[in-house]
Amino acid sequence: MNSIALSRPLAVVKTMRGNFLLLPPVCIALGLATSLQAGAGMDWLMLGLIMLGGVLAHVSVNMLNEYQDFSSGLDFNTRRTPFSGGTGALPAQPTAARLVLAGGIVTLLLVIAIGLFFIVRSGWSILPFGLLGAALIVLYTGPINRNPLLCLIAPGLGFGVLMVAGSHLLLAGSVDSRAWLASLLPFFLVNNLLLLNQFPDIDADRQAGRYHALIAWGVKRSAQIFTGFWLAAIAVVVGGILAGLFPAASWLTLIGLAPGVVAVRGAFVQGAALGEHPPYLAANVICTLLSPLILALTLLL
Repeated sequence: MNSIALSRPLAVVKTMRGNFLLLPPVCIALGLATSLQAGAGMDWLMLGLIMLGGVLAHVSVNMLNEYQDFSSGLDFNTRRTPFSGGTGALPAQPTAARLVLAGGIVTLLLVIAIGLFFIVRSGWSILPFGLLGAALIVLYTGPINRNPLLCLIAPGLGFGVLMVAGSHLLLAGSVDSRAWLASLLPFFLVNNLLLLNQFPDIDADRQAGRYHALIAWGVKRSAQIFTGFWLAAIAVVVGGILAGLFPAASWLTLIGLAPGVVAVRGAFVQGAALGEHPPYLAANVICTLLSPLILALTLLL
């Protein structure tokens, strides 16, 4: 795909993928909501640092992913949509590549520095979360993307389990069953977000040496996995309400999950041609952002 020339600073900024940076605050808001339900007080300093660390972690993995996809040649073969295929910033401005790599490393170091503060402030219990998070950032584009199972669940681990349960731990001092259950909602949905975004680029990913679910198990099986994860997200909400862990108002979360019907249809009907039908990808993004946000609001209210 042809790229429009960009200045180096603009290319660097584009690789941060600002339009995707709503996801960390939404997931952290869910962790905040469960911590307040557990009786934790509002610690604005900790919350601010958690938010900053979450956004910087996402920026870091985005920039490192863009740099590595450019270096491998993948960026020159993807079918770009507003939701998948990379930004195209480095093919448009190759001289920005080293700056993007530096940006990914610097933001990772800032995340580590914030993590060290958390250890000093809250103790060693947060260390496993930090180590797993750093490993996901560093290894995502390389080894993780060459293992179908790890590639499938890594996004949900990062944004669901680590951000929701980790935020709860830092704010409440320990993680309870409500927080663990709530973390499963973005776990399944964020896994689906990345899974569906891989549909348009199966051939390009294969040529670049990736080996994710679509390449390993095919389009039909991946669509079935996508559907299973979406149904599992529904089960998390329903189960949490029936178990008394979520309030009755959390039924409203199913409104946020409703666009998943459209995304499921797109996965089965369009398959590898999904990139030519961005509304299906958009429905998946809406589902992923709206559902955890609604659940968080119902817990807070």
